[in-house]
This record gives sequence, structure tokens and C-alpha cells, in this order.
Amino acid sequence: MAIKLANRVMALTPSTTLAITAKAKELKEKGEDVIGLGAGEPDFNTPQHILDAAAKSMNEGHTKYTPSAGLPALKKAIINKFEADQGLSYKPNEVIVGNGAKHVLYTLFQVILNDGDEVIIPTPYWVSYPEQVKLAGGVPVYVEGLEQNNFKITPQQLKEAITDKTKAVIINSPSNPTGVLYTDQELLELGKICLAEDILIVSDEIYEKLVYSGAKHVSIAELSPELKEQTIVINGVSKSHSMTGWRIGYAAGNKQIVEAMTNLASHSTSNPTTTAQYAAIAAYNGSQEPVEEMRQAFEKRLEIIYNKLVAIPGFTCVKPQGAFYLYPNVKGAAEMTGFRNVDDFVEALLVEAKVAVIPGSGFGTPDNIRLSYATSLEQLEKAVERIDQFVTAKVKS
Repeated sequence: MAIKLANRVMALTPSTTLAITAKAKELKEKGEDVIGLGAGEPDFNTPQHILDAAAKSMNEGHTKYTPSAGLPALKKAIINKFEADQGLSYKPNEVIVGNGAKHVLYTLFQVILNDGDEVIIPTPYWVSYPEQVKLAGGVPVYVEGLEQNNFKITPQQLKEAITDKTKAVIINSPSNPTGVLYTDQELLELGKICLAEDILIVSDEIYEKLVYSGAKHVSIAELSPELKEQTIVINGVSKSHSMTGWRIGYAAGNKQIVEAMTNLASHSTSNPTTTAQYAAIAAYNGSQEPVEEMRQAFEKRLEIIYNKLVAIPGFTCVKPQGAFYLYPNVKGAAEMTGFRNVDDFVEALLVEAKVAVIPGSGFGTPDNIRLSYATSLEQLEKAVERIDQFVTAKVKS
């Protein structure tokens, strides 16, 4: 039987991280001491009070279907969180809970995009944005966030990228992979253009709780009632409460869009996992001390590792203000050490220095690499030392 796959999946770009991930796994299975800095999740366990709430829900028999858009009690907890953190007011029919923020984003693009609709995606970008847009029949339009502008796009760049086919723009702050934050004034200027051109704003705020050096996360939705109406906020408990595997994310915004997302979810996933929803209720209604403890641990790692990283020959790096990634430009190091490009540099780093990092080509900027500091300080310092020794030895030879 000849198998012909659907065009929508044939158009997907294979993940550039797969080869590195597979190679790292292969080396580890051979007993090699590989340090992996590719993790996109906190290295802490889910806080105990959340685990206890999940167990309690199961023991009380809460193991059945829930409404497709999420438990009313969880929606209430999310609404209270928006009110407390951003002063934003949402109604239950303006909130949908899904199986992780990634699934919520996927569902959003499915309901707002028709074939040929364009979505503006600043680079560097999280790897799934363009693929999800393509799967919905949309067209990714990339706008380069220049390194000299801390990887942030300008109002002029946004304006020039808009066409009569533009449906939405994605803003990710704090950013994966760069960790940079947009200020309230920067968001306001971008928002003015979106309002004037009637462009939907997709604000991915999944890293909002992980900010450092006195920085403050600002949601574009909180800057004016008009911007709130124009914005779909995406968030979840994965990064803030170390609950990546629980798969609970949510969207808040226009009730027509949320209703359409709910209808689609009812035919695709039925509902988010019941136990995970009860865990998420505890995450938002319970103590936030573990969130702050985790944030402080990440900030300490950042302050130590950043200085060591930028001391490596050929490395430059915009210092992040959020998330748990460093995104150095290593083009100079690759050239100094005789590699054709950064992808080759990354592969050699894994094979020879036993350090696994993610090449920037997967995020739309081939001169960079992404390192996660969501691992122990001991492992981080060891990894950076190996990278330094690798580069220094190559330069001398």
C-alpha cells in the first residue's frame, strides 16, 4: 500500500534539535558523561501542596470528564490570578483551559486562521510558533529582532510587515529563547499599531513569574481596555510552578474566539486531564512561596553563569531578564575554531566536550545557541568550563 501523508504535515520543518538530542542520548547510553543544557523545564519537582491536592482529588473520585473549557473552579482561580497580578478582569466565558499552553496556542491558530492568513513572528522565536501557524493553513511572516536591540522588534518593523493578509502578531515576553522582556512603553507602541491595523495580539506570557534583576513583567493586555480587547493572553502553570508534565495551559480573551476554541477542543481532547486541573487549582490558590524560591534559584544561577559565559572567547550575550535561557552569539567562536557554521560547532561541542546545547538555527537565528540554566549550578559551571576549554584548545591548535 502506497502511503501519502497529508500536505499539512509534509510542510512541517523537522526540529533542528532532534539530531543533537538523539546524539546526546546515544552518548549517554554508551556511558559518556554528557551535560545537557537543552531543558525547557524547571529542574525542581512540583511543590508538595500541589501533589497533595492532586492525590486528594483522585481519592475523592474526581476522575471523570470535566467541561471542555476547564473546571469552573480552575477558571475562577485563573480569573483571580489575572485580577491580582495584572488588574485584568475576565469572565468565565472568556477563559479556556487546555492541555498545556502549546495545545492552547495550536487550538487558537486553528480557529482564527484561514488559508493564506499571515501571522507576524518576531525572531528569535519559540520553535513551535511557525509550525503551528502552517498547520492551520497560515503563513509565518518573520520580523528580525536585532541583537543590538536586545532581540526586540520595533514599531516601524511591525508596521512594515503588515499586509492585507495579516491576522495576528505573536509577542512572547519574557522570551524563549532569549529571556528578554518588553517594557510597558515598547508594548504600548506596538499595541497602537495593532489597534490601528486591527491586528490580533497573541501574548505568550508563560514565563511571566520568572523575571530577574528587578525587572517587571507587563502584559500588553493591561495597558488599556482597547488593548485588552485586541489581545489573547496565553499562560499556564508549567514554568511558574514546575508542572510541565501536568499539561495545563490557558487562554483569556475575546469570548467568540474562546467559544470557538472550546468547540474545537470538545472534538479533539474532550477536556484537560481532570487530576491536573485540580493540581492547577492548588497551584494558584495555595502558597506561592515555592514559585519565589525557584525564581531566586534561577536568578542566582544566571548571575554566576552569565559572567563565566561571556568570558569565553568568541561569545557575546544579551543578558536575559527572564525565563531560564542564555542565548549567546557564538559565530565568532565557531569561526575562531575553524567550523563552517554554528550547527557544526554545536555538534563538535557535544561529541568532543560532551556538552549538549541547542543550535539557534531552530529559533530563526543561526549564529546563536540556547543554553538552559534549569539545572544544578554545579552542572552549569562544569558545562561552561568544558565549553571554555573546548574553544581555547581549538584556537591554540
